[in-house]
Amino acid sequence: MDTTVKEKFSSLWKKYFNNAELPITFYYTSEEGHARLVEPESVFRCVIGALSDVREGNSLCFDADSIGCSGGKRYLGYADGIMPGFEYFLSYGIPGSLPGERYCKSPELVRELMKNTPSLKAPGRFIVFKRWDNLEESDEPEVVIFFAQPDVLAGLFTLARFDEADRNAVITPFGSGCSTIVQYPYLEKNSDRPRGVIGMFDPSARPFVPDNKITFSVPMSKFVTMIDNMEESFLITETWQRIQKRIKSA
Repeated sequence: MDTTVKEKFSSLWKKYFNNAELPITFYYTSEEGHARLVEPESVFRCVIGALSDVREGNSLCFDADSIGCSGGKRYLGYADGIMPGFEYFLSYGIPGSLPGERYCKSPELVRELMKNTPSLKAPGRFIVFKRWDNLEESDEPEVVIFFAQPDVLAGLFTLARFDEADRNAVITPFGSGCSTIVQYPYLEKNSDRPRGVIGMFDPSARPFVPDNKITFSVPMSKFVTMIDNMEESFLITETWQRIQKRIKSA
């Protein structure tokens, strides 16, 4: 991790975002010792719940055995398959045997949706989550994740497309909470024009985050560009100053 980038962002974040909640980051590695390894069944079954500790400054490392949720294993890259009857689980269920989340109208719609659902294979044994201020020179963050209040989200969204002609430089894909902060932004890092990802609309994940927070995730390569653009962007205008007054610090 380039400590110059780390300090530059920290300074500008305080200057333009009132030191709002710092982002967390993640990266894959096969080396041990980068953070405390989460033991099986020692944290929330939902990965999003476990990340509350990371947001508070406690770095965590997961492997395949650390993740109790089958969806979490899949979307963090540690499993390929999906649960039997998933098309019913995501829709109206099977009476008497499988409750349905009712996030899609029908099993047929789920099957169609799954045809175009991307997959991720973890490139390392571990996935390490650290808050921005806990990053060290030995860390190589691949994705940056903000849990952002609306005004902060507006700033991040606008900054992400500041140097882009594409109106869809930020996307909001349907998916689980963990897919929108891990799978989708991680896959974006290999794109010619990496996009930001807004997420955490999953009703199953919402109980594990504050009611006024939505996520914004972006590959590190794109994030470095965003940092470089901050002091020539809308952030230096009176328009942003009016909004900035409403942003609460962490």
